[in-house]
Amino acid sequence: MALPILAEENILLSQQLATKEEAIRLAGQILVDKGYVEAGYIGKMLEREEMTSTFMGNFVAIPHGTDDAKKEVKETGISIIQAPDGVDFGDGNIVKLIFGIAGKGNDHLDILSNIAITVSEVENVEKIVNATSPKDVLSFFEGVN
Repeated sequence: MALPILAEENILLSQQLATKEEAIRLAGQILVDKGYVEAGYIGKMLEREEMTSTFMGNFVAIPHGTDDAKKEVKETGISIIQAPDGVDFGDGNIVKLIFGIAGKGNDHLDILSNIAITVSEVENVEKIVNATSPKDVLSFFEGVN
């Protein structure tokens, strides 16, 4: 699965995260720093998490903004955070891969679909969690692994 908007500088490896809020803020901050979204988008990501968890199973969470966060999105972008020790997303749901996403228009639906297909296999998640460089993570999504 190719994610053309994914870049090495949007991937953080071996992060130690104490809380899901910290994980979501970090995922959002990458999107802000790289110019995909306005700073207000992070608050919308946290608001979205309060509505319903973005935990997807298989140690994956995909935090993103609420529907009204669209105005904060400048262009479609993705951040990936690898947290090998895991972070609790509530109810004992441990997350080791966080995909922060911001989609222009309906791009987020395609992104969610592509990520969901890849992480539906726990073996794939384990490979990404064990990747030792952003390039390894990228190559996995390009189907080169």
